[in-house]
Amino acid sequence: MPGLACSMTDSSPPTAARLPTWLWLLAVVLITLNLRPFLTAPGPLGHAIQTATGMGLRMFSWLTLLPMVLMGVGTWLAPAALRRLGLRPAIVWALLAIGLGCALRLAGANAWVLVATAGLCGAGVALVQGILPGLIKRQSPHRMAVMMGLYSAALMGGGALSAQLSPWAMQWGLGWQAALAMWAVPVLVTLPLAWWVLGRLPGLPAPVQTAADHAQAHTPANTPASDTGWLVRRPRTWLLLLSFGLMNGGYASTVAWLAPFYQTHGWSGTESGSLLALLSVAQALAALAVPALAARSTDRRLWIMAMLALQVLGFSGLACWPDAAPTLNALVLGVGLGGCFALFMVVALDHLPSPTQAGALNALMQGGGFILAALAPWIVAQLHQSSGSWTPGWLYQAGVAALVGLLSARFNPRHYAQRLRAPAT
Repeated sequence: MPGLACSMTDSSPPTAARLPTWLWLLAVVLITLNLRPFLTAPGPLGHAIQTATGMGLRMFSWLTLLPMVLMGVGTWLAPAALRRLGLRPAIVWALLAIGLGCALRLAGANAWVLVATAGLCGAGVALVQGILPGLIKRQSPHRMAVMMGLYSAALMGGGALSAQLSPWAMQWGLGWQAALAMWAVPVLVTLPLAWWVLGRLPGLPAPVQTAADHAQAHTPANTPASDTGWLVRRPRTWLLLLSFGLMNGGYASTVAWLAPFYQTHGWSGTESGSLLALLSVAQALAALAVPALAARSTDRRLWIMAMLALQVLGFSGLACWPDAAPTLNALVLGVGLGGCFALFMVVALDHLPSPTQAGALNALMQGGGFILAALAPWIVAQLHQSSGSWTPGWLYQAGVAALVGLLSARFNPRHYAQRLRAPAT
């Protein structure tokens, strides 16, 4: 059973002093900032990369498709790594994988090297994403919505930095390979802090358990001990997975194609990167603000609908009026994407009171959702290949956002317990 383990077997002292809140927040932010730069850097450099490597649009889409698939699969495999390594070493090894994947892009003149390094980074990201949400709920149970907003904002903020700084670095003479590889540096900066902070988190039980073990240990008393896959057998789990995956496909398509799209309209790599960075900043601000605003009620549906409506408007603008107000459109789309991502993370955690169970559900949603989302850039590339235009792809994403709105209407918090009721003995 895929999911989260919030335990550790490394040598963290059980009597460690309570960690200051600001240091815990700093660790979450710095770790999370490293999870998206490798993904957003190639888009603004797309013309240079394609010219140097001969990559077509479909091949270029693999720089997003492969890591997102691995994010999904890797999130499900996180318990096995945690069982062998413990919490702290697992996250540190994951960060090392991200850093190594970025650094190896110095040898990325070959298209397959770029795809392979994207996969290595995606595998590292998957492990971190399979751990942090449940860990956040455990460590900050009374500020969970705000903390998930911070986590989501840092996620988008890292993407914004990369989208802006990567084309600048190339413009300053580093070359596109170095502009991709430089994102190994912030990983190296984060590693010592992550090792120190994660070794001092209080209240983490040992030994390490799989998500199945966690579910078994924390499910209601009427749950059979042998039934560890009950979350998989709940339709609500699959509804969350489908909704999150379809919604997140809009983010994947935007990361992959927004900059190349505007380069076909005569924009430079730096200009298109700045637009993607602006969109990512809007995502980060929305991811931080919207969950805090939505925390006043346990019913997040109106907020989700509002964010999806902004996505429909933004994708429709790209399809029909791309040159009318690109900056305003990027802001609208960014708010819709960032706010919706953070809200779905909160909604998944809302469904179950136990942090371990909620973490397992969140990991299931992310795992399958990222696999589904990975298809979106490839679909947009296929639509472009067959039509010779970007318009069908952007309209496709607008339609998907509208569909997710219909699915999300079912997330009534009064029915959470019923929808995820544990099986009877």
